[in-house]
Amino acid sequence: MKAIILGGSRGIGKAISDSLKSIEIDVFAASKSDIDTSDLNSVREFVKNHNQTDILVLNTGGPAPKPFATITEEDWKLYHNQLFLGFCTILQNIKVNDGGYIFLISSNVIKEPNAKLIISSAYRAAFSEVFKVLSKEYAQKNISCINIAPGPINTDRTRELIDNVDQFKESLPMKRLGEPQEIGNFVKSIIENNIKYLSGVTINFDGANSNYIF
Repeated sequence: MKAIILGGSRGIGKAISDSLKSIEIDVFAASKSDIDTSDLNSVREFVKNHNQTDILVLNTGGPAPKPFATITEEDWKLYHNQLFLGFCTILQNIKVNDGGYIFLISSNVIKEPNAKLIISSAYRAAFSEVFKVLSKEYAQKNISCINIAPGPINTDRTRELIDNVDQFKESLPMKRLGEPQEIGNFVKSIIENNIKYLSGVTINFDGANSNYIF
């Protein structure tokens, strides 16, 4: 089996890459130098060379915290491409083989919007809607679509967003951040055990930190 993992050189993407390599999947771990989803020319070039796979992981970083009043038109355009249109273009141009998997690494902000991350909240939620609709079409080819919505995970991104990480950990139910490898192992277990009927779902990967049920 082959896998294409966006953002596969660091953080959650790298953890997924490492986990899939451990079960002898041929992994292409794409870094930002391979594809920049905020640049549609970069996306178009990438899909010319990588247009078919068994496993596709849609994963990208998000914008820095910014108050709504200070968000510029350029900010909106940049992240419209990076978090939404780039992924749509990828799904239109990369063929996922029958019986395959598509994983979206979104964020807990799709269900619990964050005022500091309003751009991410808006565009990640928008693409999650597209992903949900498409999951029914992919299901006809036995392709499973799973949206993983991480909460506080031990990545550079989390440490950029939180001033005092140790203090923040104490506020969490498990008193710790999640580890990227936990998400990597989750993805691996889904594939390794051929779990197919879990599709069109959003998995809250947040150590019981969220307050919502659905």
